[in-house]
Amino acid sequence: MSKQLPVVAMDACCSPLAREPLDEDQAVELSKLFKAMADPVRLRLLSLIASHAGGEACVCDLTDAFDLTGPTISHHLKVLRESGLITGDRRGTWIYYRVHPEVLARLSAVLTTTGDAVTA
Repeated sequence: MSKQLPVVAMDACCSPLAREPLDEDQAVELSKLFKAMADPVRLRLLSLIASHAGGEACVCDLTDAFDLTGPTISHHLKVLRESGLITGDRRGTWIYYRVHPEVLARLSAVLTTTGDAVTA
């Protein structure tokens, strides 16, 4: 026996939840960002970098948070960097990572309903 989902009535007076639908180019661009964040390790890395004091985190600060090898962490950071979510700056033997706030703002705008939307 399959479970029935409730039917939600759509009144003609209801406004849409999104400001406007994505065009094809926007969907392709945003899907790459969401794909990069779809892995739990990468999502945690992004969160750790974004919430780190000063807005940047040394790779040495990130590796201790995981029970993973250095090369595995480096791979995940590379995926985030290539997607454009973060940038890395080498200082001596360490790399310091920062989140691109404008990229997170674009993702947020897609996920925000029209009632909560901020003008970009």
